[in-house]
Amino acid sequence: MTGNIRTFILMAAMTALGMGWLLGGQGGAVIALVIAGAGNIWAWWNSDKAVLRQQGAVEVSRNQAPELVDMVAALAQRANLPMPRVYVLATEQPNAFATGRNPENAAVAVTQGILQVLNRDELAGVIAHELAHIKSRDTLIMTVTATMAGAIAMLGNMLMFSSLFGGRDDNRGGGLAGLLAMIFAPMAAGLVQMAISRAREYEADRIGAEICGRPMALASALAKIARAAGRSVNIPAERNPASASMFIINPLHAMRMDRLFATHPPTEERIARLQAMGAGRPAAPRAAGPWGGA
Repeated sequence: MTGNIRTFILMAAMTALGMGWLLGGQGGAVIALVIAGAGNIWAWWNSDKAVLRQQGAVEVSRNQAPELVDMVAALAQRANLPMPRVYVLATEQPNAFATGRNPENAAVAVTQGILQVLNRDELAGVIAHELAHIKSRDTLIMTVTATMAGAIAMLGNMLMFSSLFGGRDDNRGGGLAGLLAMIFAPMAAGLVQMAISRAREYEADRIGAEICGRPMALASALAKIARAAGRSVNIPAERNPASASMFIINPLHAMRMDRLFATHPPTEERIARLQAMGAGRPAAPRAAGPWGGA
């Protein structure tokens, strides 16, 4: 089953859950959907600027970072994508993410740490992974699911207050049902969001490996980033944990991670899949490149 099919199934499940609340007759449900939808449409148009600003990203030109910008340009050409804007984050934690509502308005951001830790081929694999997210329009997919999740959460809250403060009693459990809805509706929506994010990471690994042509280099990069991420703190990401799912590896400190609620699939499984892709292919050269690292 491909990542797109899995995403469709998960989004259909979330739609069914939301429609279940609507068909249940909850008063004001349409208003909740409109409010949540409008908020997320605004976020869709402005999310790239907001995330880059939150993370303290600084745009770089070819004059400022010729090797990095040329690498992004070459990989974008291989992926048949417009040239994205390139940003650098002033954090020692090795990481990267892509943002933008479509390929024409996309950006790739890397940290200072990743430029120091990875070699040239590994960095190319990471950038290719981020370009894969852009190519697959994952930002749009996650925005749609966020709209549905926000609507479901609001409906759960509305059902609780309606049940507790004189809302109609249609034999659905009264206040207890409302309380359970408040707790479990947002949780269910969040779990679906995380499941979609996990599926998209696997797909971005696969497409990214095809773009750069070196699955083993991307696998090596994931291993290095995962080891280093737990030893350093990404302060902007910690302040804005909702952005964690955008990074190639969860940027939040290891002590805050929970396997059940993780936004990323296990790194070991991602590496194993990439190694399977790379079986029989020539090993990626260990060129140090302009960033050092072996």
